[in-house]
Amino acid sequence: MANNTRSTSTRRDFGLSRAELRALRALKTPSGVQRFLDELPYNLGYTARSPKRVLREHTASCLEGGVFAAAALRVLGFPPLIFDLEAEQDTDHVVAIFKMRGHWGAVAKSNFTGCRYREPVYRTLRELAMSYFNIYFNLRFERTLRRYSRPVSLARFDHLHWMTTDKPVWFIAEHLCEIPHISLLTSSMKKNLTRLDPRSVAGEMVGHRKKPTVRVTPKPRMIDVKTMM
Repeated sequence: MANNTRSTSTRRDFGLSRAELRALRALKTPSGVQRFLDELPYNLGYTARSPKRVLREHTASCLEGGVFAAAALRVLGFPPLIFDLEAEQDTDHVVAIFKMRGHWGAVAKSNFTGCRYREPVYRTLRELAMSYFNIYFNLRFERTLRRYSRPVSLARFDHLHWMTTDKPVWFIAEHLCEIPHISLLTSSMKKNLTRLDPRSVAGEMVGHRKKPTVRVTPKPRMIDVKTMM
């Protein structure tokens, strides 16, 4: 694969077992990592699994998917990079990023159709971030993407064993919340934004997973036998 940012570290095990390394190496390319993520059920729980746990438990949220993709890309020889898309009146989105032939691409897990893979055709990270703008919306159909972060190398967390720990990796999310983000829109742009149309919303909601409705069964009426006597 011709690219100018792939490293020579594919023989490192990063604390993973041989079986885990084989599973990740079998993905072969960034698009292969994306296909793997697409096949996992979206995790609706409030968790922060490490990549090792995602492999074991076969589910991932946005954060877990982005971190997993960075780990998988690392095993394939890319730097383990993520960046954060920051929204207003909405949740942020964590995306693994990679560079090939001088252009940025992305791998991501999302409950929305368009917030996932990006081919490496974007010259700058701003271009890459803006590719998510038009389909980044909340359930009021408001366009909510506002800012993006600089790339974060997850190698900075190697001492915390972010790829293999059984503990939650919330420290990654906390770091993303603390670092500066770059604005995508001016104030006048924000004021004039329209809402997403129903047809676009329907397209983005294909495969959207919702939490099951919990039905509360009423308790049977208890009769005090003493009062009947």
